[in-house]
Amino acid sequence: MDLDAFIANIYEDLTPHLNERQIRIFASTMANSYGRGGVTNVSKITGMSRSTINIGRKQLDSGEIYPYDKVRSEGAGRKKITEIDPELINDLDFLIEPTSRGDPESPLRWTCLSTRNLAEELINKGHNVSHTCVSKLLNYSGYSLQAPRKTEEGKSHEDRNKQFEFINEFVKKYQTHNQPVISVDCKKKENIGNYTNKGQEWRPKGKPVKVKDHDFIDKELGKAIPYGIYDISNNSGWVNVGVDHETSEFAVESIRRWWITMGQEIYPNAESLLITADSGGSNGYRRKAWKVELQKFCDEFNLMVSVCHFPPGTSKWNKIEHRLFSAISKNWRGRPLINMETIVNLIANTRTSKGLTVQCCVDNNSYPLGRKVSKEEMNELFLLPNQFHGEWNYTIAPKDECYYVVDDL
Repeated sequence: MDLDAFIANIYEDLTPHLNERQIRIFASTMANSYGRGGVTNVSKITGMSRSTINIGRKQLDSGEIYPYDKVRSEGAGRKKITEIDPELINDLDFLIEPTSRGDPESPLRWTCLSTRNLAEELINKGHNVSHTCVSKLLNYSGYSLQAPRKTEEGKSHEDRNKQFEFINEFVKKYQTHNQPVISVDCKKKENIGNYTNKGQEWRPKGKPVKVKDHDFIDKELGKAIPYGIYDISNNSGWVNVGVDHETSEFAVESIRRWWITMGQEIYPNAESLLITADSGGSNGYRRKAWKVELQKFCDEFNLMVSVCHFPPGTSKWNKIEHRLFSAISKNWRGRPLINMETIVNLIANTRTSKGLTVQCCVDNNSYPLGRKVSKEEMNELFLLPNQFHGEWNYTIAPKDECYYVVDDL
């Protein structure tokens, strides 16, 4: 049992047997046992005001023994507001959660539920309360300030789990044969310049880094588009930072640069490559340009490429998200990304306790939007869909080679 529950149980058991002064002394003793923040904690547990508990602490510190006959008679003193106004708590509950309480037309339905707004509406209903009183009532009733939590997912595909299992088995097969497996995705685009960046870092007290008070893009500096490749088996990353647009051509060029710079050296005997990717974006399974560019990559390096897409709405399961991108975000948290050099250095110096290493480069090429892929280009693809969800799982073979069966790699 934790300390809060322990004090609450004792307080509930002893209160009927103690007078007002004894209850105050008991609460003060418990507050002292907490140490820092004890008065606030005991106030929340018992419902006693902080001032009452502080009076008890002063009496304890003085060491003066009070005679038992100097205790107010039963019923004396100010009554609790909930006793004077028994409907107050009920009306407060209605304002906090109007839809769940059957009142979708509540006047605060579309208003910020601050203590001042709540107090104002309660006054309009005939209650005599202040915003500080509302705050105490909320704490006493078990309410607290909370942000929305992302837990509910959208409608999932019926074969979602089967696709996860398929990807897992396919990855194992590639790793068993010492063939490269990479996870790819495009990180959030970042404005380049002296802008605020989420997070905090240690600075001399009272001397935070000063940044612009707005986030409008600087037309001269532009934006950074980090496209990442995470080598699952080798625990290494490659980030190609573009400056134009996130297109399928840019995505495959990022893979191409990884292969030339890192992949070929790590896997000199590789005959095939497995890519795990999201269902949307520049590497989405519906992107024709993605498949056309992959065909060019296969032909250039005489390498068979298999692709497995995660089902829609499950991008967070892609390993690059929590193995590479999260580490980069932690490394540059609180740092203004003032120029491209800063971005490259922060990405390239990302490390983890698990041994992650990252390389980074800048891609100054132009990648125009609106590219149209013709039927002729699609017909020239050596595209081999897998028997299980061929739209998500497929292999592209080099045109100079003949590959017909890829399911049993």
